[in-house]
Amino acid sequence: MFSTTSETINWGGRDLTIETGKIARQADGAVLVKYGGTTVLCTVVFAKQAVDDASFFPLTVNYQEKFYASGRIPGGFLKREGKPSDREVLIARLIDRPIRPLFPDGFLNEVQIVCTTVSYDRECAPEVASIIGASAALSISGVPFSGPIAACKVGYDKKKGFVLNPTGGSDLDLIVAGTENGILMVESEVKELSEETMLDAVMFGFDSFAPVLKMIDKFKKSAGKPVAAVTAFCEKHSVLLKAIKKASEKQIKDALTITDKLARRDALESVKTALFEQFGQNEEKVVVDSLFENILSEVMRTSLLKTKKRIDGRTTEQIRQIACEVDVLPNVHGSALFTRGETQALVVTTLGASSDEQIMDNLEGEGRERFMLHYNFPPFSVGEIGRMGAPGRREVGHGKLAWRAINSAIPRKELFPYTIRVVADITESNGSSSMATVCGASLSLMAAGVPIKTHVAGIAMGLIKEGDEYVILSDIMGDEDHLGDMDFKVAGTKDGITALQMDIKITSIDREIIKIALQQAKQGRLHILDIMNSVIPTARSELSETAPRVKTIMIDKDKIRELIGPGGKVIKEICEQTQAKIDIDDNGTVSVFAVDKEKMDCAISSIKSICCPPEVGTIFDGKVAKITDFGAFVTIGNKDGLVHISNISRNKIRFVADVLQVGQSVRVKVIGIDDRGKIKLSMKDL
Repeated sequence: MFSTTSETINWGGRDLTIETGKIARQADGAVLVKYGGTTVLCTVVFAKQAVDDASFFPLTVNYQEKFYASGRIPGGFLKREGKPSDREVLIARLIDRPIRPLFPDGFLNEVQIVCTTVSYDRECAPEVASIIGASAALSISGVPFSGPIAACKVGYDKKKGFVLNPTGGSDLDLIVAGTENGILMVESEVKELSEETMLDAVMFGFDSFAPVLKMIDKFKKSAGKPVAAVTAFCEKHSVLLKAIKKASEKQIKDALTITDKLARRDALESVKTALFEQFGQNEEKVVVDSLFENILSEVMRTSLLKTKKRIDGRTTEQIRQIACEVDVLPNVHGSALFTRGETQALVVTTLGASSDEQIMDNLEGEGRERFMLHYNFPPFSVGEIGRMGAPGRREVGHGKLAWRAINSAIPRKELFPYTIRVVADITESNGSSSMATVCGASLSLMAAGVPIKTHVAGIAMGLIKEGDEYVILSDIMGDEDHLGDMDFKVAGTKDGITALQMDIKITSIDREIIKIALQQAKQGRLHILDIMNSVIPTARSELSETAPRVKTIMIDKDKIRELIGPGGKVIKEICEQTQAKIDIDDNGTVSVFAVDKEKMDCAISSIKSICCPPEVGTIFDGKVAKITDFGAFVTIGNKDGLVHISNISRNKIRFVADVLQVGQSVRVKVIGIDDRGKIKLSMKDL
């Protein structure tokens, strides 16, 4: 019934198998990838006709995780997989980024890649298997694709060195993807490693996935379909391209001398409008628009390579003007405004209790995230009108990159028991907004009093390459990103790199280009750090007045049930009365969060009255439970003590009911405990 083709190699100590012909046979390309106990189904389907809109390549990559893959049932009410989680979005981007540059100019057929993790062994990364599977599926599908590509994870141990596809934690979490010719994508979270170590790590990954590339090539020869022929877009419209270039080249050059982004954009739009009027009668406007973009790219790139001067007049290594401010908002826990040229981020830090941690539900089980960083990119930041809604893939990806850059600087929970949320709202954008987020987040955290040991800054690098000639650009603008060949983001402290992300828009780059880019990025990062340190060099020793205070006490683990009470009744009552947040760990650690000292003391007093055995001299907040002729019984925690009539007031009283009522809140002091454990209390001593 089935005609299957498969290839297997031993890679990194585990078997890697790719197979086709049994599952999803109606897709143009379908591959089942097995790496260790992790299995991913990767499919490719492409439209047989090109789309009418030539302004973009319609590639869609979807990644999904089935909870059954790790023997779990999804949490929540619906009990089924829903919209993509942030993790699924991030892995979809990892698959997309190294694949997209390898489709030929002129291929405008819609392509959809779907990668589904159907089995997960908690050791072999599904993102690595997905990239390999997508590459193999494309290679046999008949889609014109200049692959194959492969990917791997790289870890680092100071004693053992680099580790291929590690299963445990390390100082480096790196994914590298590329072809046999060079690197296409890098994504990493790092604990302050040097530029030299990072370069060696990237090249270790490049060398390590070479056997996978050979396996896919062999697989393609056995199972591949004929590849569709494609005529390059500019070649197809070569006559029109020459005419448009003749009519617009000078005006484009003049527009590119304008340093202001919005004014330059308006000038280029005027040139384009004139071209639509001249050539748009017999040709689709979308074709004219695409050809105009090709000419604009050629003019800008040629000028840069020839003069080494950029659109805004900077040299290749020069950083735009920077302005840093803290405390820009009055009632938040910490705030900063970071402006670099025409890119600006308003970043706010909020501190919360452990109960504010984000609950993560994925293949590895339910976990909690104590540090969150959310990135927002409203349309007004680029002077446009756009739809406002849920965060898109770009916002999720940029936020995660900034999170990786800052995460290693966040103090451990034992040292700083707060949940931390950082929100970056991009208020202006002309390139490198994710790195502006890193800088703004560092400033905001220090302003809030979060004890990060040193600032973290980020910078985006670019590349213009034609043949063997190239130029590397520091702190790229939007146009340089859009028309360039590389988006290379580096974040770190003065001591080393904390995050690295690289996307290549050409077929690949070599070790020398990466080396120069890393060194140039280091110079720019140190320059930015100097400016940030001049504004706020260390984290504040005191939290903002609006931030919650926290105090931690230890109780006997056997008392946790009493503190919580049936159905949470006791703990809820304390929280309602004191307006405090109380978090209880299984080890008996109780953290109390309150906005002022009085509420904090009241909450702690209530907790101690329940969980700590009373001692003479201890003061409690209690409630009158019963009134008698000789005194009143007051409940402190889960115990009652007697306030004798003589200890109620310094003034003589005839009847207890004249002073106290059942249910009344009172403050009492323990003045004695008899042999039978009965507690004697006093009000008059207070």
